[in-house]
Amino acid sequence: MTIDVQNDFLSDSPYGIPGTTEVLPALRSAVAAFRSAGRPVIHIVRLYDPANGDVDLVRRGLIDSGVRIAAPGSRGSGLAPGLAPDDAPDLDAELLLSGRPQQLGPAEYAVFKPRWGAFYRTSLQELLTELGVNTVVFAGCNLPNCPRASIFEASERDYRVGLVTDAVSRVTDSALSEIGGIGVRLLTVAELSSHLAPTGAHL
Repeated sequence: MTIDVQNDFLSDSPYGIPGTTEVLPALRSAVAAFRSAGRPVIHIVRLYDPANGDVDLVRRGLIDSGVRIAAPGSRGSGLAPGLAPDDAPDLDAELLLSGRPQQLGPAEYAVFKPRWGAFYRTSLQELLTELGVNTVVFAGCNLPNCPRASIFEASERDYRVGLVTDAVSRVTDSALSEIGGIGVRLLTVAELSSHLAPTGAHL
């Protein structure tokens, strides 16, 4: 599960998150490992629509002032280069904002979240149930915010949880210690790929 890996949140964007562009190669490798293993991949995205005002409080003033970040239908809202399947359609903002997942490839989807956590007011849990998922592995943008919130939400729902530590931006030792303390399995991309390989152990 990738979190907020969108063009407007890359390191060199005006409102980007430092370190996000730098972990893109690792993110692509992690996603490729899941695809190769035939496991589901879900991209969680933000879409800030000034028309409906449904924006988290800390960014509401910014969006209301006319700043466009991850605006529906914009290039900035799209998934970062190389993250989606080669033949994936562009994100369908209307579909995603309606709360429905968008299929991007075999067992690969995008889901819109209106706040920090991937489960809050989304269809994510229903989608995971349909896919028969009991373990979720997170990677993506800005560990202290959306990945961390999503990890705790997943733990509260009794999913087995992993974090790909070299495929997430703004990692600190203290954050990893806190997340590990609730039973999250901490993995590198290399360790993840080994587990997902046909001869590897199961996660």
